[in-house]
Amino acid sequence: MSVKIKGLKKLQNELEKKLGQQAMQRISDKALMDAANEFVKVLKQEFESFKATGASIDEITITGPLWENGVRTIKVHWRGPDGRYRIIHLNEWGTINNPSPRGKGAVARALKNSEKAYRDAVKKSLQGGL
Repeated sequence: MSVKIKGLKKLQNELEKKLGQQAMQRISDKALMDAANEFVKVLKQEFESFKATGASIDEITITGPLWENGVRTIKVHWRGPDGRYRIIHLNEWGTINNPSPRGKGAVARALKNSEKAYRDAVKKSLQGGL
C-alpha cells in the first residue's frame, strides 16, 4: 500500500519562507536524531536476545545529520574496537554453512517494530519545533 501526498513541496517552501532555511534544517535534524534514537533503542532490544559479549550492541553508532543525494540523512552503523560491522551482514542474512543464525533478521525486525515509534518521534519533534 502506498500513499501519495500532494502539495508537500509547497508546504515546505512556505515553512522555509516563514521560519527560514536554517531553522527548518535545525528542526528536521532534531526530528531525525530523535527518530534515530528510537530506532536504536528497538535495535538494541532485538540484539539482546542473542548477545554473547554485547559488542554488537555497544558498537551501534548514529552519524550526525548529513546530506546524501540531496536528502537529509542519519546513518545507523557499527563502529568500535571489536569491528562488529564485519559480521552484522552475516548475522542478518546467514551464511551457506549457517543459514539461520540466532539473530537472523534482527535489523529488519527492529525496523518493522520501530516504525510507529519513529513516526511518533518525528511528529513530536516537528510539533515542538514549529
